[in-house]
Amino acid sequence: MNLLTAQAPGGVPSSGKGLALGIWRFMLVAFALVLSLGFTQVAVAQADPDREMTTAAPGITADQWRQVRSGETGPNYRDSRADSNYSLINSSGETWRHIRNRWVSPFGLIAVFGMAALITLFYLIVGRKELEAPRTGRLLLRWTLMKRALHWTVATLFIVLALTGMTLLFGKFVFRPLFGDGVWAWMIAATKVLHNYLGPIFGILLVILLVSLIKENIPKKHDWVWFKKGGGMIGKKHVDAGFANGGEKAWYWMLATVGLLVIASGFVLDFPNFNQGRDTMQWANIIHAVGALGLTAVSLGHIYIGTLGTEGALEGMTTGYVDECWAKEHHNLWYEEVKDQTLTAEEVAARKASGGSSEPSAPRTS
Repeated sequence: MNLLTAQAPGGVPSSGKGLALGIWRFMLVAFALVLSLGFTQVAVAQADPDREMTTAAPGITADQWRQVRSGETGPNYRDSRADSNYSLINSSGETWRHIRNRWVSPFGLIAVFGMAALITLFYLIVGRKELEAPRTGRLLLRWTLMKRALHWTVATLFIVLALTGMTLLFGKFVFRPLFGDGVWAWMIAATKVLHNYLGPIFGILLVILLVSLIKENIPKKHDWVWFKKGGGMIGKKHVDAGFANGGEKAWYWMLATVGLLVIASGFVLDFPNFNQGRDTMQWANIIHAVGALGLTAVSLGHIYIGTLGTEGALEGMTTGYVDECWAKEHHNLWYEEVKDQTLTAEEVAARKASGGSSEPSAPRTS
């Protein structure tokens, strides 16, 4: 349905709503253009390792590099850690820096902001996925209070870690020239502390969340059909989906694989007191950055679909309940299993007011 010609309650054309929506879309496009202009400079700077090296260590000469590669570095270039045979200036570190700055940083930036641009474009062209039938007012429990609390805690930590991680990777090109060295020094110190201390907490809670949702995310044959039909965008018929559809399951297994790899590499970086060498730390840093940037890019799609992109989706994760019309349209196989458990809004409110459990027995899954 064209949102600009949608009917307001009572059958009156919602011209005011259409105008506001048009302004909102224009602002999104303008915001995307501003971001693209600003972060182009960041990508260029990250893709030029020599530019960073000039600032980080301007005194290194070609003769010193020849000394490093030959092993004749002398005591001034020797690592001070116990039992270390590394040079403070070494070829391994230079290789790591080139991989990070020439490949990981610029392409990670392109992935994240490219995804944001694609989502904005999709929203402007296709618009929000509205319910095809009127709501019935009868509700089905989708998420228990415990799972909602766990989801929002993990989601909040994920966003904080994504923002602090990108600040550690790109912040010196954005905030340092903007605020100056004094503010930047405080900002990067606080960012590093937040990232290092919240990371392990996120890792533990993510594992708990993944374990609690594994039954709902076991792949089924109808998930393959869901992907072939683009989640219902190809063809006119609805595609079958159980409690979790194919896209949600793909996101789950991405978190269960790439996410756990990011957590493991983060622990290697966060706890350098288990005799891991510098080479191990460097590769852990690359793996951590690649995985985290990839997850951040994909998470934007997950966030969009679960909030602005789909009518009724956010309600399930805020109140725990969804309208049976939403369940029938988006998760029809699950709806057939639990349709006899519907409640009215008054019944849900009465359960909460009585102090008893407002949540019936957990639904079965497909």
